[in-house]
Amino acid sequence: MRKTTFALSVSIAAILVAGSASAQSGNEARGERLFNQQCKACHTLNKDGASTVGPNLHGLIGRKAGSAEGYSSSDAMKNSGIVWDDKTLVEYLKNPKGRVPGTKMVYAGLKQEAQQADMIAFLKKATQ
Repeated sequence: MRKTTFALSVSIAAILVAGSASAQSGNEARGERLFNQQCKACHTLNKDGASTVGPNLHGLIGRKAGSAEGYSSSDAMKNSGIVWDDKTLVEYLKNPKGRVPGTKMVYAGLKQEAQQADMIAFLKKATQ
């Protein structure tokens, strides 16, 4: 009986982990729609694109926050110590002003985990 209970517990845990991993993987198409609706007015993605209201996001992953060429980032962003990756993007996208007090970004953030995952999936591809 104990072996059956243990096996069942392990199976349930594996299913939960797999479900969580797939939820966190994000959907690029939904992320692109979110970007176009909520970010495109201020950010560009093209390799040679100019920064506008916000910095150009090309090359974002692995880049130190506040270091985008051609954009005058706030001192708060420059001194944040952030290097953009999945974890730091989730923290920032949830609450930009809470993660980096003093940032120039006037955006309330993406509160839903699925939206964060979708946005990150899109950004990882679109900013290469």
